[in-house]
Amino acid sequence: MVEELDEEVLDEYEEELDEEIAEENDEEQEKRKRIKKPFPACPFEESLEFAKEIEKKSGKQPIRRFTLFNEIGKSPSSGPSRMLIINSNKYGLTTGSYKSDYLQLTEEGYNATSDEVSPRIKAKAKVNLAIINIEILKQLYEQNLNQKLPAHAVLVDKAKELGIEEEQAEELINLFIENLKFVGLLKVLSGAERIITLDYLLDELPTVLSKQSVNIKNKQTENTCSEEIMNETGVNFEKTCFYITPIGEEESEIRNHADLFYGTFIEPIAEKFNLELVRADRIDKPGFITKQIIEYISKSKLVIADLSFNNPNVFYELAIRHTKGLPVVQIMRTQDKIPFDINQLRTIKIDCSSIYKLVPQIDSYISQISNQVKKALEETGSSDNPITQFSS
Repeated sequence: MVEELDEEVLDEYEEELDEEIAEENDEEQEKRKRIKKPFPACPFEESLEFAKEIEKKSGKQPIRRFTLFNEIGKSPSSGPSRMLIINSNKYGLTTGSYKSDYLQLTEEGYNATSDEVSPRIKAKAKVNLAIINIEILKQLYEQNLNQKLPAHAVLVDKAKELGIEEEQAEELINLFIENLKFVGLLKVLSGAERIITLDYLLDELPTVLSKQSVNIKNKQTENTCSEEIMNETGVNFEKTCFYITPIGEEESEIRNHADLFYGTFIEPIAEKFNLELVRADRIDKPGFITKQIIEYISKSKLVIADLSFNNPNVFYELAIRHTKGLPVVQIMRTQDKIPFDINQLRTIKIDCSSIYKLVPQIDSYISQISNQVKKALEETGSSDNPITQFSS
């Protein structure tokens, strides 16, 4: 009788223990659900530093996880090391988990860490990785774009409205503000911090590498770029579009015209053909400016020449380009007359006499210039111009 009672007690005890274990498992699963975040657990800057170590050790190539952590003096299996990999993955900087044999930078991860890309490409990659590619951060950014940075509590409320749990909202907003500042999207304008557009940020940056940013790696890879024309500063002329244009003084009609054409027509076209756009007044490297301009004119894959205002410097630079027989596309205001010597070459005329005439035709002008660029780049041999015709 005692044995039967002991068995009943034991069975009841086991049932209670099973229920407790099941409840603990349910609580653990629920806890895991609660702590799962739709955003990285550390600021972008921290993950970027880890990605820089990968770029420094292996560039675009995969690297063994154990080799990497041995090089940086960390344990490959420790909790902090795992978090480095997890967060760099969440930011889109790297591929490969903390269990993978190899880790590797993504394309944008490489652009964000390498000194061999232009400042604009690097800045754009950082913005994409730190803000745009993470849905919840992107939503917060777009909601507050071109506005003063709201009060912290207001942003926390907005995070909750977007479905973020209360205990995570504060952490998210701290991360959001820190990432904005780090990538340059938070600027003090008119006495207040404002969230700016990517275009505004990129306009402040040079399109080419400065001499100081070119490191030993450029020289090491020089032999592997034999098919690409590069100068000593690491500028890849095979991916460069140089814009010849009258520039004029600040706030002058000529400067306003140059900026208008640059932003409205030339920049979108350069992006379409995956070319880095350079204008003489935006060359960001020390040296003799005329020599630098001639180098860009002589070596760039494409030159777009604006003949407006019949500027003598423009025609001088255009003549240099003609001697090279390389692709060139000509544009001009309708108000100006094309000189006789080059009037047989196709020139796209743009009517900018009033905003009412210009704006409705912007897409049409871009299409015309794009078609001319495509044709020029597809030509084999020397491009047709008065000098090449005479030489032949």
